[in-house]
Amino acid sequence: MEGFLISKTVFTSCELGVFDVLLKAEQPLSAEEISQAVGASLDGTQRLLAACAGLQLLIVHHDKGQVLYSNTEEARVFLTRSSPLSLCQSIQYSSRTIYLCWHYLTDAVRSGKNQYEKAFGVSSKDLFQAMYRSDEELVKFMHLMNSIWNICGKNVITAFDLSPFKVICDLGGCSGALAKQCTAVYPECTVTIFDLPKVVRMSQEHFVSVADQRISFHEGDFFKDSLPVADLYILARILHDWTDERCIKLLQRIYEACKPGGAVLLVEALLNEDGSGPLTVQLYSLNMLVQTEGRERTDAQYAALLTTAGFTNIQHCLTGKIYDAVMEIVRD
Repeated sequence: MEGFLISKTVFTSCELGVFDVLLKAEQPLSAEEISQAVGASLDGTQRLLAACAGLQLLIVHHDKGQVLYSNTEEARVFLTRSSPLSLCQSIQYSSRTIYLCWHYLTDAVRSGKNQYEKAFGVSSKDLFQAMYRSDEELVKFMHLMNSIWNICGKNVITAFDLSPFKVICDLGGCSGALAKQCTAVYPECTVTIFDLPKVVRMSQEHFVSVADQRISFHEGDFFKDSLPVADLYILARILHDWTDERCIKLLQRIYEACKPGGAVLLVEALLNEDGSGPLTVQLYSLNMLVQTEGRERTDAQYAALLTTAGFTNIQHCLTGKIYDAVMEIVRD
C-alpha cells in the first residue's frame, strides 16, 4: 500500500506544480504561500508538503517560528517542468494513463490481454491505434519517451562504439530524443526516424526542429512498409511491445534490409536468466501485460529471436542504468 501512496503523492505534487513554484521563487516558501500559488487548500497543501519532505523531495527550514520549504537537488533536476532532465511528463503519463490500465491488472492476468478497452473504451485490436487514440494522448506518450531518452539515451548509444555507422535508422524513433543523442555523440552520422505518420507529424511540431539538420523522417509501418537503407538499425524499447511471432517478423524484415557489415542495436531491460529479477524489470513486464502485446525477456530469449530471424555475432553490454541492457547484432 505504501508504494501506491508514495507514487500518488509524487504524481499530485507534480500535477499541482509544487516543485515549479519553489524553483521560480528562488527562496524557501511557507505552506500558505505554496497553497495560494498552486490554488489548493492550506490544510491539504500542508499534508502534501509534509509527505514530500518525508520522501526527501523537499527541504524543511525553520525561521522565526515559521516552517518553510525548498526543493532538494533531486526535485529540482527531475521534478520541475523546465529542467532538461524533467520527468514531469513521464509522471503525468503514468498517473493519467498507466494507472488506469493497472486498475484492471487482475483482468489482465486472468485474460492474458491488455486492458485498453476496459480502461478507455477503445479496441486494442490495433495496439498503437489504441495507445495513440488522440493527439493529446500521443503527445503525452512522446513526452514520456522523450524524458526517458534525455536521461538514459547517452548511456545506451555509447555502450558500443557506433562511429563506423554513418547512416542510422531509428525504428519507432518517436520524439527523436535518441536520434539527437546519436548525432551529438557521433558527429559524422545522420539519423532517419522511421515512425507512423501521426508520430512523425507530432515530432516535427513539438520535438525536432529544423536546427537538427542531421535528423530526417520517414513515415511508415515497420511491419508493412519498406525500411530505409541504413548501416545501423536501432530498436529502442520496441520489441518488448510485441509477441515473439511479431518480433521475429520485424527482425526478419530488418535482416533482409541490412547490408553486409550492417548492424542492429537493441535497447531493452533484461530479466535475469532464471526470471528472478531485477524487480524493476519484472514490474515492467506486468506493465507490458496491461498495456501491450509483449513482455520483458532475458538475453537468451532475445538472442533466440534474433537467431531465428537470421542474425549471428550477437554481443551484449550492460549499462548499469535504468535500461541497462544493450545488444548489438552484426550481420555477416
